[in-house]
Amino acid sequence: EKGYETGEHAPGLKLGGCGAYKAAHHIIKTHAKVWHSYNNTWRREQGGMVGISLTSGWGEPVDPHSQTDRDAAERYIQFHLGWFANPIYRGDYPEVMKNYVGKKSAQQGLGTSRLPTFSVQEKTYIKGTSDFLGIGHFTTRYVLQKNFPFLQVSSYHTDHDLAELVDPNWPAPGPKWLYSVPWGFRRLLNFIKTQYGNPLIYVTENGMSETVQCPQLCDEWRIQYLKGYINEILKALNDGVNVKGYTAWSLLDKFEWNKGFSERFGLYHIDFKNKNKPRYPKASVDYYKKIISANGFPNPREVMS
Repeated sequence: EKGYETGEHAPGLKLGGCGAYKAAHHIIKTHAKVWHSYNNTWRREQGGMVGISLTSGWGEPVDPHSQTDRDAAERYIQFHLGWFANPIYRGDYPEVMKNYVGKKSAQQGLGTSRLPTFSVQEKTYIKGTSDFLGIGHFTTRYVLQKNFPFLQVSSYHTDHDLAELVDPNWPAPGPKWLYSVPWGFRRLLNFIKTQYGNPLIYVTENGMSETVQCPQLCDEWRIQYLKGYINEILKALNDGVNVKGYTAWSLLDKFEWNKGFSERFGLYHIDFKNKNKPRYPKASVDYYKKIISANGFPNPREVMS
């Protein structure tokens, strides 16, 4: 979406309303081809696994008693995670995506939907092409219904007719988009369990960044973030979700998309101004080391039900 719709990221194309859908369509078909290639050629000899890693926030209805808000929250998840996961686990794009993009395309006078379609053969070829699901997750939004007039320029963002809100009490020590909302992770993991047949899950990205250098490398907020989110994964495990592994994002500060070196996700601080790029452990390093060595929280009393 940022590469082919808004042009914020490489390759910087602004193909409003259709670019992101076309790019995703090719990604999904290419992923399936790679999975089948490995499955047919190497799996018997190597015994490896091929999966896909998808990043998604969680969408919580503003009013859980409102069917309209619940439907909007469902669309939020389906337009993010379901967009890619549904074809792979269920054989096609989510029905709500097909309905909404199709309806808006018709309102624009287009003969076909801006969301591409899979042939019957492609659906069969794509379905089941993941031995595990990688999940990148960082934050949550409250979601409610918002109608966008169809006369507006079409875009992925206006196709799902919803607005996103945040709770001002949620901690947000880093960039504007990243609020710490641990409970959203448990709900996302349970959604995956229910929606896609409880697949094997590896958490491939989860972490908090800072936009300014923390004094004395004391990133207490990152420790609280990791503690909260890992605890919610433990709760999801107790719910029966099949989470196999967890990876904190990220070991080092690094080049972060169009933010360059200004947004720092690392457990280790990198001095980018020094030609040797020395690395300094932040406080979160010691905390995360203890979790790794204990394979969980060192103090069982830290775990809250």
